[in-house]
Amino acid sequence: MDDARPAPRGFPWISVCGRELAGWYVLDLDATIVTCSSRKEGAAGTFKGSYGHHPLGAWVANTRECAAMLLRCGNAAANDVADHKSVLAAALRQLPLPIWSKLLIRIDGAAFSHALLEHLQALTTSRRRVRWVTGWAINTADERAIALLPEQVWTCALRQDGQVHEIKGPDGEWLSYQVAELTGVRDLTGWPEGMRLIVRRVKPSRRDAKKLTAFEKRTGWRYQIIATNIPAHHGLSGVPASGQMWFVDALYRDHAEVEDRVKAIKRVGLALLPSKSWQLNAAWILAAALAADLDAWMRLLLLHDEPELAGAEPETIRMKLYHLPARLTAHARRRTLHLDRTWPWAAAFATAWQRTTELPAAP
Repeated sequence: MDDARPAPRGFPWISVCGRELAGWYVLDLDATIVTCSSRKEGAAGTFKGSYGHHPLGAWVANTRECAAMLLRCGNAAANDVADHKSVLAAALRQLPLPIWSKLLIRIDGAAFSHALLEHLQALTTSRRRVRWVTGWAINTADERAIALLPEQVWTCALRQDGQVHEIKGPDGEWLSYQVAELTGVRDLTGWPEGMRLIVRRVKPSRRDAKKLTAFEKRTGWRYQIIATNIPAHHGLSGVPASGQMWFVDALYRDHAEVEDRVKAIKRVGLALLPSKSWQLNAAWILAAALAADLDAWMRLLLLHDEPELAGAEPETIRMKLYHLPARLTAHARRRTLHLDRTWPWAAAFATAWQRTTELPAAP
Protein backbone atom coordinates (compact mmCIF):
# COMPACT_ATOMS: atom_id res chain seq x y z
CA MET A 1 0.00 0.00 0.00
CA ASP A 2 2.89 2.35 0.66
CA ASP A 3 3.95 2.11 -3.01
CA ALA A 4 0.52 3.02 -4.39
CA ARG A 5 0.56 6.02 -6.70
CA PRO A 6 -2.02 8.75 -6.14
CA ALA A 7 -4.73 9.21 -8.76
CA PRO A 8 -3.74 11.56 -11.59
CA ARG A 9 -4.93 15.05 -10.83
CA GLY A 10 -7.36 16.88 -13.05
CA PHE A 11 -10.09 15.77 -15.38
CA PRO A 12 -9.25 12.76 -17.61
CA TRP A 13 -9.05 14.03 -21.20
CA ILE A 14 -9.23 11.48 -23.99
CA SER A 15 -6.50 11.03 -26.61
CA VAL A 16 -6.83 10.31 -30.34
CA CYS A 17 -3.84 9.61 -32.61
CA GLY A 18 -1.50 10.58 -29.76
CA ARG A 19 -3.17 13.99 -29.36
CA GLU A 20 -4.83 14.86 -26.07
CA LEU A 21 -8.20 16.58 -26.40
CA ALA A 22 -7.47 18.86 -23.44
CA GLY A 23 -10.47 20.95 -22.47
CA TRP A 24 -12.93 18.89 -24.53
CA TYR A 25 -15.75 16.95 -22.91
CA VAL A 26 -16.73 14.03 -25.15
CA LEU A 27 -20.28 12.64 -25.18
CA ASP A 28 -21.08 9.38 -27.00
CA LEU A 29 -24.65 8.31 -27.84
CA ASP A 30 -25.59 4.75 -28.69
CA ALA A 31 -28.61 2.42 -28.58
CA THR A 32 -28.70 -1.27 -27.73
CA ILE A 33 -31.13 -4.19 -27.78
CA VAL A 34 -32.35 -5.76 -24.52
CA THR A 35 -34.07 -9.02 -25.41
CA CYS A 36 -36.82 -10.64 -23.40
CA SER A 37 -39.05 -13.68 -23.86
CA SER A 38 -42.03 -12.52 -21.81
CA ARG A 39 -44.78 -10.05 -22.71
CA LYS A 40 -43.29 -7.08 -20.89
CA GLU A 41 -44.81 -3.66 -21.38
CA GLY A 42 -43.19 -1.95 -24.35
CA ALA A 43 -41.49 -5.11 -25.61
CA ALA A 44 -41.75 -5.50 -29.39
CA GLY A 45 -39.94 -6.82 -32.42
CA THR A 46 -36.63 -5.05 -33.03
CA PHE A 47 -34.90 -4.11 -36.28
CA LYS A 48 -32.49 -7.00 -35.71
CA GLY A 49 -35.30 -9.54 -35.75
CA SER A 50 -35.21 -10.13 -31.99
CA TYR A 51 -37.85 -9.25 -29.39
CA GLY A 52 -37.47 -6.87 -26.45
CA HIS A 53 -36.62 -3.21 -25.77
CA HIS A 54 -34.37 -0.70 -27.51
CA PRO A 55 -32.93 1.75 -24.90
CA LEU A 56 -30.82 4.74 -25.92
CA GLY A 57 -28.02 6.05 -23.72
CA ALA A 58 -25.31 8.71 -23.51
CA TRP A 59 -21.84 8.15 -22.04
CA VAL A 60 -19.09 10.58 -21.06
CA ALA A 61 -16.05 9.17 -22.87
CA ASN A 62 -13.65 10.97 -20.49
CA THR A 63 -14.89 9.17 -17.37
CA ARG A 64 -16.81 6.26 -19.00
CA GLU A 65 -19.88 7.04 -16.92
CA CYS A 66 -23.45 6.80 -18.17
CA ALA A 67 -24.95 10.30 -18.17
CA ALA A 68 -28.45 9.36 -19.36
CA MET A 69 -30.44 6.28 -20.36
CA LEU A 70 -33.88 6.22 -21.99
CA LEU A 71 -36.04 3.10 -21.98
CA ARG A 72 -37.71 2.66 -25.38
CA CYS A 73 -40.00 0.15 -27.04
CA GLY A 74 -38.37 -2.59 -29.05
CA ASN A 75 -39.65 -1.17 -32.34
CA ALA A 76 -38.29 2.34 -31.65
CA ALA A 77 -36.52 3.76 -34.69
CA ALA A 78 -32.73 3.87 -34.50
CA ASN A 79 -32.71 7.47 -35.77
CA ASP A 80 -35.66 8.81 -33.78
CA VAL A 81 -34.92 12.54 -33.48
CA ALA A 82 -37.13 13.18 -30.44
CA ASP A 83 -35.46 10.38 -28.47
CA HIS A 84 -31.97 11.65 -29.31
CA LYS A 85 -32.94 15.17 -28.27
CA SER A 86 -34.36 13.87 -24.99
CA VAL A 87 -31.23 11.86 -24.15
CA LEU A 88 -28.95 14.75 -25.14
CA ALA A 89 -30.88 17.16 -22.92
CA ALA A 90 -30.75 14.74 -19.97
CA ALA A 91 -27.02 14.15 -20.46
CA LEU A 92 -26.23 17.87 -20.64
CA ARG A 93 -28.11 18.41 -17.37
CA GLN A 94 -25.86 15.78 -15.75
CA LEU A 95 -22.60 17.22 -17.05
CA PRO A 96 -21.07 19.78 -14.65
CA LEU A 97 -19.73 21.84 -17.54
CA PRO A 98 -17.89 25.07 -16.70
CA ILE A 99 -19.29 28.41 -17.85
CA TRP A 100 -17.02 28.38 -20.88
CA SER A 101 -17.02 24.83 -22.15
CA LYS A 102 -16.08 22.80 -25.21
CA LEU A 103 -18.21 19.75 -25.96
CA LEU A 104 -17.75 17.07 -28.62
CA ILE A 105 -20.72 14.81 -29.46
CA ARG A 106 -20.27 11.54 -31.34
CA ILE A 107 -23.14 9.45 -32.76
CA ASP A 108 -23.15 6.63 -35.29
CA GLY A 109 -25.33 6.50 -38.40
CA ALA A 110 -28.46 6.93 -36.26
CA ALA A 111 -27.80 10.69 -36.43
CA PHE A 112 -28.37 10.76 -40.20
CA SER A 113 -31.26 13.23 -40.44
CA HIS A 114 -31.66 16.91 -41.16
CA ALA A 115 -33.51 17.54 -37.90
CA LEU A 116 -30.95 15.92 -35.61
CA LEU A 117 -27.89 17.47 -37.27
CA GLU A 118 -29.56 20.89 -37.15
CA HIS A 119 -30.29 20.32 -33.46
CA LEU A 120 -26.64 19.43 -32.80
CA GLN A 121 -25.60 22.58 -34.64
CA ALA A 122 -27.97 24.70 -32.55
CA LEU A 123 -26.46 23.44 -29.25
CA THR A 124 -23.61 25.94 -29.61
CA THR A 125 -24.20 29.04 -27.49
CA SER A 126 -22.21 32.12 -26.55
CA ARG A 127 -20.76 30.15 -23.63
CA ARG A 128 -20.61 26.64 -25.07
CA ARG A 129 -18.88 25.45 -28.25
CA VAL A 130 -20.29 22.19 -29.59
CA ARG A 131 -18.59 20.10 -32.24
CA TRP A 132 -20.05 16.87 -33.52
CA VAL A 133 -19.08 13.92 -35.69
CA THR A 134 -21.64 11.38 -36.90
CA GLY A 135 -22.20 8.57 -39.37
CA TRP A 136 -23.78 9.19 -42.76
CA ALA A 137 -25.99 6.85 -44.81
CA ILE A 138 -24.52 6.61 -48.31
CA ASN A 139 -26.90 7.04 -51.24
CA THR A 140 -26.51 7.29 -55.01
CA ALA A 141 -25.77 11.03 -54.84
CA ASP A 142 -22.86 10.29 -52.51
CA GLU A 143 -21.56 7.57 -54.82
CA ARG A 144 -21.67 9.95 -57.79
CA ALA A 145 -19.65 12.46 -55.76
CA ILE A 146 -17.12 9.81 -54.73
CA ALA A 147 -16.67 8.83 -58.38
CA LEU A 148 -15.54 12.40 -59.12
CA LEU A 149 -12.65 12.27 -56.65
CA PRO A 150 -9.23 12.01 -58.34
CA GLU A 151 -7.01 9.22 -57.09
CA GLN A 152 -4.35 11.59 -55.72
CA VAL A 153 -6.69 13.10 -53.09
CA TRP A 154 -6.88 9.84 -51.16
CA THR A 155 -4.55 9.59 -48.16
CA CYS A 156 -3.83 6.88 -45.59
CA ALA A 157 -6.06 6.60 -42.54
CA LEU A 158 -4.43 6.34 -39.11
CA ARG A 159 -5.01 4.11 -36.11
CA GLN A 160 -5.56 5.46 -32.61
CA ASP A 161 -1.82 5.19 -31.95
CA GLY A 162 -1.02 7.35 -34.98
CA GLN A 163 0.25 4.48 -37.15
CA VAL A 164 -1.06 3.79 -40.66
CA HIS A 165 -4.26 1.75 -40.52
CA GLU A 166 -3.68 -1.41 -42.57
CA ILE A 167 -5.50 -4.69 -43.08
CA LYS A 168 -4.34 -7.96 -44.56
CA GLY A 169 -5.84 -8.55 -48.00
CA PRO A 170 -7.23 -11.83 -49.39
CA ASP A 171 -3.88 -12.59 -51.07
CA GLY A 172 -1.84 -11.88 -47.94
CA GLU A 173 -0.82 -8.37 -48.95
CA TRP A 174 -1.22 -5.41 -46.59
CA LEU A 175 -3.79 -2.84 -47.70
CA SER A 176 -4.21 0.57 -46.08
CA TYR A 177 -7.47 2.25 -45.23
CA GLN A 178 -7.79 5.56 -47.08
CA VAL A 179 -9.72 8.78 -46.50
CA ALA A 180 -10.60 11.80 -48.63
CA GLU A 181 -12.50 15.09 -48.30
CA LEU A 182 -15.89 14.94 -50.04
CA THR A 183 -17.19 18.34 -48.93
CA GLY A 184 -16.40 20.33 -52.05
CA VAL A 185 -17.75 17.67 -54.39
CA ARG A 186 -21.05 16.68 -52.74
CA ASP A 187 -23.92 19.20 -52.87
CA LEU A 188 -24.76 19.99 -49.22
CA THR A 189 -27.55 22.50 -49.84
CA GLY A 190 -30.07 22.33 -47.00
CA TRP A 191 -27.69 20.72 -44.53
CA PRO A 192 -26.17 22.63 -41.56
CA GLU A 193 -23.81 25.43 -42.52
CA GLY A 194 -20.16 24.48 -42.23
CA MET A 195 -20.82 20.75 -42.37
CA ARG A 196 -18.09 18.57 -43.88
CA LEU A 197 -18.14 15.06 -45.32
CA ILE A 198 -15.17 12.70 -44.99
CA VAL A 199 -15.22 9.48 -47.03
CA ARG A 200 -13.29 6.36 -46.05
CA ARG A 201 -12.56 3.37 -48.27
CA VAL A 202 -11.12 -0.10 -47.74
CA LYS A 203 -10.83 -3.24 -49.79
CA PRO A 204 -13.88 -5.38 -48.89
CA SER A 205 -13.52 -8.68 -47.13
CA ARG A 206 -15.36 -11.86 -48.11
CA ARG A 207 -17.83 -11.12 -45.33
CA ASP A 208 -18.73 -7.80 -46.97
CA ALA A 209 -19.21 -9.25 -50.46
CA LYS A 210 -22.99 -9.68 -50.16
CA LYS A 211 -23.48 -6.15 -48.81
CA LEU A 212 -21.67 -4.25 -51.55
CA THR A 213 -23.58 -1.89 -53.82
CA ALA A 214 -23.16 -1.99 -57.61
CA PHE A 215 -20.86 1.04 -57.36
CA GLU A 216 -18.67 -0.64 -54.74
CA LYS A 217 -18.45 -3.83 -56.78
CA ARG A 218 -17.40 -1.81 -59.82
CA THR A 219 -14.71 0.19 -57.99
CA GLY A 220 -13.50 -2.66 -55.78
CA TRP A 221 -13.75 -0.57 -52.58
CA ARG A 222 -16.17 -0.43 -49.65
CA TYR A 223 -17.05 3.12 -48.58
CA GLN A 224 -18.16 4.87 -45.37
CA ILE A 225 -18.93 8.57 -44.90
CA ILE A 226 -18.60 10.74 -41.80
CA ALA A 227 -20.33 14.08 -41.25
CA THR A 228 -18.87 16.73 -38.95
CA ASN A 229 -18.85 20.44 -38.20
CA ILE A 230 -15.17 20.44 -37.14
CA PRO A 231 -13.53 23.15 -39.29
CA ALA A 232 -10.79 21.96 -41.62
CA HIS A 233 -8.40 24.84 -40.86
CA HIS A 234 -8.95 25.40 -37.13
CA GLY A 235 -10.07 21.93 -35.99
CA LEU A 236 -10.72 21.46 -32.29
CA SER A 237 -9.41 24.36 -30.23
CA GLY A 238 -6.11 23.47 -28.61
CA VAL A 239 -5.66 20.19 -30.54
CA PRO A 240 -3.04 20.43 -33.34
CA ALA A 241 -4.06 19.13 -36.80
CA SER A 242 -7.49 18.08 -35.49
CA GLY A 243 -9.20 19.47 -38.56
CA GLN A 244 -7.37 17.10 -40.90
CA MET A 245 -9.53 14.39 -42.47
CA TRP A 246 -7.38 11.54 -41.11
CA PHE A 247 -7.85 12.90 -37.58
CA VAL A 248 -11.62 13.31 -37.94
CA ASP A 249 -11.80 9.74 -39.24
CA ALA A 250 -9.84 8.42 -36.24
CA LEU A 251 -11.92 10.56 -33.89
CA TYR A 252 -15.13 9.02 -35.21
CA ARG A 253 -13.78 5.46 -35.06
CA ASP A 254 -12.80 6.04 -31.42
CA HIS A 255 -16.56 6.28 -30.81
CA ALA A 256 -16.62 2.47 -31.06
CA GLU A 257 -15.35 2.32 -27.47
CA VAL A 258 -18.91 3.10 -26.38
CA GLU A 259 -19.69 -0.54 -27.18
CA ASP A 260 -17.58 -1.50 -24.16
CA ARG A 261 -19.64 0.87 -22.00
CA VAL A 262 -22.86 -0.67 -23.33
CA LYS A 263 -21.53 -4.14 -22.55
CA ALA A 264 -20.56 -3.07 -19.03
CA ILE A 265 -23.94 -1.57 -18.16
CA LYS A 266 -25.67 -4.68 -19.46
CA ARG A 267 -23.57 -6.80 -17.13
CA VAL A 268 -24.52 -4.73 -14.09
CA GLY A 269 -28.27 -4.97 -14.67
CA LEU A 270 -29.50 -3.48 -17.95
CA ALA A 271 -29.60 -6.83 -19.76
CA LEU A 272 -32.24 -8.23 -17.39
CA LEU A 273 -35.31 -6.00 -17.01
CA PRO A 274 -37.10 -7.63 -14.06
CA SER A 275 -40.73 -6.53 -14.34
CA LYS A 276 -43.69 -6.49 -16.72
CA SER A 277 -44.29 -2.87 -15.66
CA TRP A 278 -42.80 -0.09 -17.80
CA GLN A 279 -42.37 2.20 -14.77
CA LEU A 280 -40.48 -0.41 -12.76
CA ASN A 281 -38.20 -1.23 -15.67
CA ALA A 282 -37.53 2.49 -16.21
CA ALA A 283 -36.48 2.70 -12.55
CA TRP A 284 -34.36 -0.41 -13.02
CA ILE A 285 -32.31 1.07 -15.85
CA LEU A 286 -31.70 4.15 -13.67
CA ALA A 287 -30.31 1.83 -10.98
CA ALA A 288 -28.21 0.05 -13.61
CA ALA A 289 -26.82 3.41 -14.77
CA LEU A 290 -25.89 4.29 -11.18
CA ALA A 291 -24.15 0.93 -10.78
CA ALA A 292 -22.23 1.50 -14.03
CA ASP A 293 -21.17 4.96 -12.83
CA LEU A 294 -19.93 3.59 -9.50
CA ASP A 295 -17.96 0.97 -11.38
CA ALA A 296 -16.44 3.61 -13.70
CA TRP A 297 -15.44 5.99 -10.91
CA MET A 298 -14.05 3.17 -8.77
CA ARG A 299 -11.65 2.34 -11.59
CA LEU A 300 -10.67 6.00 -12.04
CA LEU A 301 -10.16 6.85 -8.37
CA LEU A 302 -9.19 3.57 -6.74
CA LEU A 303 -7.70 1.24 -9.37
CA HIS A 304 -5.86 3.66 -11.67
CA ASP A 305 -2.48 1.98 -11.05
CA GLU A 306 -3.83 -1.59 -11.31
CA PRO A 307 -3.93 -2.24 -15.10
CA GLU A 308 -5.28 -5.76 -14.62
CA LEU A 309 -8.27 -4.48 -12.67
CA ALA A 310 -8.76 -1.00 -14.16
CA GLY A 311 -9.62 -2.52 -17.54
CA ALA A 312 -11.28 -5.71 -16.31
CA GLU A 313 -14.84 -6.78 -17.10
CA PRO A 314 -17.45 -6.31 -14.34
CA GLU A 315 -17.55 -10.08 -13.72
CA THR A 316 -13.78 -10.06 -13.14
CA ILE A 317 -14.00 -7.15 -10.69
CA ARG A 318 -16.82 -8.94 -8.88
CA MET A 319 -14.83 -12.13 -8.54
CA LYS A 320 -11.50 -10.55 -7.57
CA LEU A 321 -12.61 -7.67 -5.31
CA TYR A 322 -16.28 -7.82 -4.36
CA HIS A 323 -16.14 -11.55 -3.49
CA LEU A 324 -12.92 -11.24 -1.52
CA PRO A 325 -12.66 -13.88 1.27
CA ALA A 326 -12.59 -12.02 4.58
CA ARG A 327 -13.67 -12.24 8.22
CA LEU A 328 -15.17 -9.35 10.23
CA THR A 329 -14.47 -9.34 13.99
CA ALA A 330 -15.41 -6.95 16.79
CA HIS A 331 -13.28 -6.23 19.91
CA ALA A 332 -13.19 -3.30 22.30
CA ARG A 333 -15.85 -1.45 20.31
CA ARG A 334 -13.75 -1.72 17.17
CA ARG A 335 -14.43 -3.79 14.10
CA THR A 336 -11.58 -5.35 12.12
CA LEU A 337 -11.74 -6.83 8.64
CA HIS A 338 -9.29 -9.72 8.29
CA LEU A 339 -8.31 -10.41 4.68
CA ASP A 340 -7.08 -13.72 3.34
CA ARG A 341 -3.37 -13.09 2.76
CA THR A 342 -3.26 -15.84 0.14
CA TRP A 343 -5.87 -14.09 -2.03
CA PRO A 344 -3.91 -12.67 -5.02
CA TRP A 345 -5.80 -9.37 -4.99
CA ALA A 346 -5.88 -8.73 -1.24
CA ALA A 347 -3.32 -5.91 -1.52
CA ALA A 348 -5.28 -4.25 -4.33
CA PHE A 349 -8.44 -4.41 -2.22
CA ALA A 350 -6.68 -2.92 0.81
CA THR A 351 -5.24 -0.09 -1.31
CA ALA A 352 -8.64 0.65 -2.85
CA TRP A 353 -10.25 0.65 0.60
CA GLN A 354 -7.62 3.04 1.97
CA ARG A 355 -8.11 5.39 -0.97
CA THR A 356 -11.88 5.31 -0.43
CA THR A 357 -11.45 6.52 3.16
CA GLU A 358 -9.16 9.33 1.96
CA LEU A 359 -11.58 10.72 -0.63
CA PRO A 360 -12.76 14.23 0.27
CA ALA A 361 -16.37 14.64 1.31
CA ALA A 362 -18.72 16.09 -1.29
CA PRO A 363 -19.29 19.85 -0.80
